[in-house]
Amino acid sequence: MFNVIGFMLTGITLGYLFRNLTIFQKTEKTISLTIILLLFVLGISVGSNPTIINNLGKFGWQAAIIALSATCGSILVSWLVLKYFFKQEGGNK
Repeated sequence: MFNVIGFMLTGITLGYLFRNLTIFQKTEKTISLTIILLLFVLGISVGSNPTIINNLGKFGWQAAIIALSATCGSILVSWLVLKYFFKQEGGNK
């Protein structure tokens, strides 16, 4: 766990120090592709695990409820932050 946090903090520090280099300003597409690849590998891992597949009916509903709750909570908090911290002057929104 500390290794992961250490790598993340090292990346944040290096990103901050070298933020003005043009090569680091064009990483947006690479990051998206890396996340897609990680999700694909995670899907392969889940699909090849017989315990998860055999209990998908039980875990599936729990996962769906947790995901739906997290999504609704994120939308609610985002709306509250937008409403109370980003007020526009003059009444026009």
